Amino acid sequence: MAKLYFSYATMNAGKSTLLLQASYNYRERGMRTAIFIASFDDRAGQGRISSRIGLSCEAIAFDGSDDLYRHIEALNGDGEGEIACVFIDEAQFLSQEQVWQLARVADRLHIPVMAYGLRTDFQGKLFPGSKALLAIADELREVRTICHCGRKATMVVRLGADGKVAKDGAQVEIGGNDKYVSYCRRHWDDIMNAE
Repeated sequence: MAKLYFSYATMNAGKSTLLLQASYNYRERGMRTAIFIASFDDRAGQGRISSRIGLSCEAIAFDGSDDLYRHIEALNGDGEGEIACVFIDEAQFLSQEQVWQLARVADRLHIPVMAYGLRTDFQGKLFPGSKALLAIADELREVRTICHCGRKATMVVRLGADGKVAKDGAQVEIGGNDKYVSYCRRHWDDIMNAE
């Protein structure tokens, strides 16, 4: 039985590395995968996933208007072989409807879907895609990384151009190690509530 999986973490936990490794495992065994990434995340180039340790691959760029069920259904029937697994990077950027579309891929097309993304933003608020995935995914997997104190990091702060912690702003601002730092809840709270 195919399932919808959501692997979530804070920044720099290795989510993209895990996605790329899992897809490679399928492909190494001659199985076809479909890999998607949010179109506006172009840090590695449009339609490309890259990890901090140097792994990368081409991906299908999606935006909020794309019907992922129809797209995957068309890929699965394009004559190039059935899709064995669908991978979604930056799943926090999915819409609620797209999360339901992915659930239908698992339920009706019988293709497992593995979504990887952030749970919360720099203000500690759920992303829309993450909220929907936490609500309906068949399996939730936490990918762990650590705070500077050694505790599990569950939160992230955003750094402004001046290097100081941003306490407000748009929920989405693409960036990596240069812009985001992961902390445990206690240190995140200390930083976000410092005068």
